[in-house]
Amino acid sequence: MVNPLYDPFLILCKVYREGAYLKQAMAAAAVEPANRARTVKICYGVLEKDVWLEAVIAANAQKQPKPAVKIILKTAVYMLEFMGKHDYMVVDYAVDLTKKLGKGGAAGFVNAFLRSYKIPDPPGGAAERLAFETSSPLWLAKRIKRSYKQDAARILSAPSLGVCVRFVRGEEKYLQKPHIATPFGGVYIFDNFVRDEEFFAGAYTFQSVGSVAIAAAISPCERILDACAAPGGKSVLLAQKCGEVVSCDVHAHRVELIKSYAARMGATNVMAVQADSSVYNPGFAGKFGAVLVDAPCSGTGVINENPDIKLFRKESDIAELCALQLKILNNCARYVADGGFLYYSTCSVLPEENDSVVRAFLEQNPQYVLSFPESPLGHITTKYGLQFLPHLSLGAGFFLAGFTKK
Repeated sequence: MVNPLYDPFLILCKVYREGAYLKQAMAAAAVEPANRARTVKICYGVLEKDVWLEAVIAANAQKQPKPAVKIILKTAVYMLEFMGKHDYMVVDYAVDLTKKLGKGGAAGFVNAFLRSYKIPDPPGGAAERLAFETSSPLWLAKRIKRSYKQDAARILSAPSLGVCVRFVRGEEKYLQKPHIATPFGGVYIFDNFVRDEEFFAGAYTFQSVGSVAIAAAISPCERILDACAAPGGKSVLLAQKCGEVVSCDVHAHRVELIKSYAARMGATNVMAVQADSSVYNPGFAGKFGAVLVDAPCSGTGVINENPDIKLFRKESDIAELCALQLKILNNCARYVADGGFLYYSTCSVLPEENDSVVRAFLEQNPQYVLSFPESPLGHITTKYGLQFLPHLSLGAGFFLAGFTKK
């Protein structure tokens, strides 16, 4: 029997030690199909609980374990505390893996740690306790608590509800699986969903409820620019109500993703082009009835789907991201025709990236007036837009603001 810690260890090494994104590391890993579901659960779970696991290790180890040993400990503690596995099995597997990795000298430590560790008490400070209990970086816990007060814990601990699927046709045969209906036609969230031949035939696609909600809130127009479009889900959905969709991304390989997505879904009116949306393109000036800027952001609204954000995102990134977001928004505002619409969205729950960017934009662009989009998905209305929060919005955290050009 394959040691159940082995595959997760290899994948998590890619993330922790090489800085790989979890989804990329998972896709590149040669995991036995029979073990894949378990491996996915462990890898996502360890990263989701990383801050908490770090605290457990720090409270029970006299000195920091070596990186490989720490990954083994995190994996084993996660399995013991959150998967209900038998103590003796997990300990034996962890010790065995430690030895097989050529680290036999640490096997005794691993064995003793896993048989005797205690869960530390939560820290005393409110933000520190929130960070511990939700396994969030302290800087993020402080910002969320400051912005959302009593809802902070629910925002930071809201789980992913499953796999969101948008059907073009034929959903009836799939709705026997456990699912949640969303407010959008043909869009459902499943506990799990394995793609089949109908995926490649364009009968359905995997698309987050946030992506669907943003596209649904945009008014039809003859020509729209999706300024930061990859992988292309919103562009393809907008193609159903706009005459032409021009979809941009700065990276050539991501432009190819848009093209293949549009081809699979039969969206012949999507034109994918490589372009940096922060750099002015005179050929685009005033040529679009609407422009969507789904800007690069911290991703703090989708941590439940991408737990490696907790590792890679730093507080020092936020100011740089805000500057880039405003730069892209200011530039793309020049592409909107008179009387046209401009939309700004992020997958962030931080007001600095949302309301603050919109306020700065309006101060610098008096030719635009704020207009609030509408959405049937649960949200709160801020001073400048719609803020969707994971505990209110079917697990999705994102922001959307709209503007009309005079």
